[in-house]
Amino acid sequence: MLRIGLTGGIGAGKSALSKTFSDCGGIIVDGDVIAREVVEPGTEGLASLVDAFGEDILRPDGALDRPALAAKAFADEEERKKLNGIVHPLVAKRRAEIIDAVAQDSVVVEDIPLLVESGMAPLFPLVVIVHADVELRVRRLVEQRGMAEDDARARIAAQATDDQRRAVADIWLDNSGSQEDLVLRARDVWHNRILPFAHNLTERQPARAEARLTPADPAWPDQARRIVNRLKTAGGHRLVRVDHIGSTAVAELDAKNVIDIQITVPSLDVADELAEPLLAAGYPRLEHITQDAAKTDARSTVPGFDHSDDPALWHKRIHASADPGRPTNVHIRVDGWPNQQFALLFVDWLKANPAVREDYLAVKRAADATGDGNIVRYVSAKEPWFLDAYRRAWEWADATGWKP
Repeated sequence: MLRIGLTGGIGAGKSALSKTFSDCGGIIVDGDVIAREVVEPGTEGLASLVDAFGEDILRPDGALDRPALAAKAFADEEERKKLNGIVHPLVAKRRAEIIDAVAQDSVVVEDIPLLVESGMAPLFPLVVIVHADVELRVRRLVEQRGMAEDDARARIAAQATDDQRRAVADIWLDNSGSQEDLVLRARDVWHNRILPFAHNLTERQPARAEARLTPADPAWPDQARRIVNRLKTAGGHRLVRVDHIGSTAVAELDAKNVIDIQITVPSLDVADELAEPLLAAGYPRLEHITQDAAKTDARSTVPGFDHSDDPALWHKRIHASADPGRPTNVHIRVDGWPNQQFALLFVDWLKANPAVREDYLAVKRAADATGDGNIVRYVSAKEPWFLDAYRRAWEWADATGWKP
């Protein structure tokens, strides 16, 4: 099952996007619908709201008077938190009940108005944000929903900012144009990213990524932060640390458009326990890769590791993203082992030594020409340089007192 988190500011067009995804075959779990359901007359939710905000939030027939509640809850930050504290847990419980009843090969789109504000974004393998300019949203709320302008602006101000939404967005869909434009973009995303992602998850296989050198992308660090947060959420207390590693972690260094992340764990047994949680997060395990490339000549030079020539200390587990829109490798290594230490050292060594970066970039360009898109040829072409680089990096670490 692929779970997608969908959100956007009030008036941005979540309903239109949800309908398009539904027409494409997605199962929509609508947070607004559930939020209404859990506060219907006779529910625990409505009783709690009356206790918190008073009897005057009820209509004569006993149903919730939403404008009356909004006038109280959105006028003050503490009152808004009180409202969310009552409704959010009830919505989450009902959402879980619905999803548990869905077939495992489904694409579930969870339409959650306050996905960002509630900190839920890392729970989803993919987050889709629908966006529109604030003034356009105000106009829509006033003209299409009959909302007072002051009320519309107050509700928008109470929600996450555009920057906060961008920080968690894997897909950003602008809805400033016509609804037809939004539908076309949404269908393209569905067929060219979401469906392949879902297929790969069902097959427990990664998305294919060509091994070609690309210009450094300033968006790589932000993308990595989203992945790190997702992995931390999936792994929980079992993880020692999670780091952005590899060339994409070094500013202005050309690299393959593949984010490398290292999860540090206490043991390989813990790494094996993470197989299913990481699959659910969008990262199936690669069973055929269990060890870093052998570098016997270099391992014997690593300071502080009397047994660094032991191949067992270079074992690891690796997962890769099933999302074709964000190729990612997730290396799981044991805390303190030389391969775990070197992955952290290598990034810091490159950042601190411009000459080494230039040297490495020249090697990468030559490997790119030799590899011609083939990952095995690309890696093999870089291997001779790495044999000496291991020694030089550890000498730098010893000279500078580097610690991970």
